[in-house]
Amino acid sequence: MNTLKITIDKAVSKSELSVLRMLLLGFMAGAFIAFGAEGSNMAASGLLADAQTYGLGRALSGLIFATGLMMVIIGGGELFTGNNLMLCGVLDRKVTAAAMLKNWFFVYIGNFAGALFIAFLMNYTGLFSASAGLLGVMTVKIGAGKTALTFGKAFVLGILCNWLVCLAVWMSFGAENTAGRVLVILFPIWLFVTSGFEHSIANMYYIPAAIFAKGQYGQAAIDMGLSQQALDSLSWQGMFVSNLIPVTLGNIVGGAVFVGLIYYICYRGKK
Repeated sequence: MNTLKITIDKAVSKSELSVLRMLLLGFMAGAFIAFGAEGSNMAASGLLADAQTYGLGRALSGLIFATGLMMVIIGGGELFTGNNLMLCGVLDRKVTAAAMLKNWFFVYIGNFAGALFIAFLMNYTGLFSASAGLLGVMTVKIGAGKTALTFGKAFVLGILCNWLVCLAVWMSFGAENTAGRVLVILFPIWLFVTSGFEHSIANMYYIPAAIFAKGQYGQAAIDMGLSQQALDSLSWQGMFVSNLIPVTLGNIVGGAVFVGLIYYICYRGKK
């Protein structure tokens, strides 16, 4: 299958990147995903605050968030979650497991730096005060909701998320032009955000942004229904222990296993 061949070829090229390029392209991808995250929050914060329009708010968030992955795929960037498809190169013996893990490690660091940078700039600009502070309140509620997840739920939500993200990346490899890539990226990403699944790189924006906004908007978030326990879970430790670790593991399973491994078995199994 041509898409599988492209995926393997891309895995080879990714494995040959220098550490500096992994970090820089990872930084760009993290920033692009963070742009999608902050824009989706800005557009949908009012809808998300009302139970009657919550579903519509999720749908609007997903529509805008998809722009982030479009910029990664079309503009250029190294995204940890998409790079989980490098497993196809390992299975085909074109890439070593060590080279794949090296790429994942440095790209993950670059992604974190890029997403954290955008969260810092958003806080610095004072944009969380938008809509009479409603954006800041919803930023806190979204971040606290993520750090309040149990390990198991975060892990499964991570699987579901990257199953769709890697499917979007997979289909983009098979698209013949830019318009086709935009369309095949849009709908799976729209679906995962609307569904409320967990993306480790997006959470590198959502949770730090919430931590930055917590001091000013934490009490208002409680007044709008956030529990004190959830607010207390919103911390740097909570970000890594309660969210990024289980979500990252889930993302690897969802992308590498449910997309990369299964498609490789189906299309290259005999080899």
